[in-house]
Amino acid sequence: MNSISYQAPSNIALVKYWGKHGNQLPLNPSISFTLDACRTETSMVLKEKIESGMDVELFFEGNRNQVFERKIISFFQKLEGDFPFLREHKMVIHSSNTFPHSSGIASSASSMAALAMCLCGLEGGEVDLKKASYIARLGSGSACRSVFPQIAVWGQNNTISNSSDEYAIPFAEDMDDVFLSFCDTILIASAGEKSVSSRAGHALMDTNRFAKQRFAQANSNMVEIIGAMREGDLEKFGEIVEEEALTLHALMMTSNPSFILMKPATLLMIEEIRKYREESKLPVYFTLDAGPNIHLLYPANIKDSIEEWINAKLKPLCENGIMIKDQV
Repeated sequence: MNSISYQAPSNIALVKYWGKHGNQLPLNPSISFTLDACRTETSMVLKEKIESGMDVELFFEGNRNQVFERKIISFFQKLEGDFPFLREHKMVIHSSNTFPHSSGIASSASSMAALAMCLCGLEGGEVDLKKASYIARLGSGSACRSVFPQIAVWGQNNTISNSSDEYAIPFAEDMDDVFLSFCDTILIASAGEKSVSSRAGHALMDTNRFAKQRFAQANSNMVEIIGAMREGDLEKFGEIVEEEALTLHALMMTSNPSFILMKPATLLMIEEIRKYREESKLPVYFTLDAGPNIHLLYPANIKDSIEEWINAKLKPLCENGIMIKDQV
């Protein structure tokens, strides 16, 4: 084979991974929903090599992108031992997202997962998803979870069999059906570039005075949220998901140097969500990644009931009214 195409989705962490060590290894375990509509489509073609060294051309949404190229070359240099064809050929890569760039979706997760699938696929035969997850992790930590559908766990935890820091594992089995079709409406509070990269944010955990307590909290929340999801306990699920989101941003605010990624619209949306949940008694919850945009999580069976409220109260708070409708 000398050409291949794969697509991989983004994911949204429910228990957050924040802080890493070694070669892209997590300091605490995480669990995520794998999304459906928000994905990266990637094709990779091996051609006759002309230049010495690693030879890569990368086109993002039709345009050559040399910034991304340099990142991919650095990534591939780590993988020459695993994939000898990387040093034997020129590689032409075309990549595009089904969602707007800088829209608050974890594009590094979906793009590195798709690229890892391509690399493993070029070896021939059926792709080993464990290996693909391992390779994706080396490019972007959270990408290792995007290799698996519905729900994935990454990071060693003594109560989770087969869990590993090296790769993610699928985790949808035994979960209550309500979580296998959960909706995620992504509310864009700001479409601008983040002031601090996730890579820099992870590094600041090395000196954060609350790091030890955070890692203990994450391990405890992993056990609790898995129990809630197996029992279909929506209230407990929502309580943990929101605590995790706010803890993530609290860690950013208490790092040195500190930084704040929430925007005024983020806080207004959180207030509206809490108010609506109190009045309607419906299981509607929020989470955030390392950015300002809200992921509104709710069961598929109440989708029609809350759509009017989303359009009336939350859409006006979004930048240019941008929302992305997705689901597990």
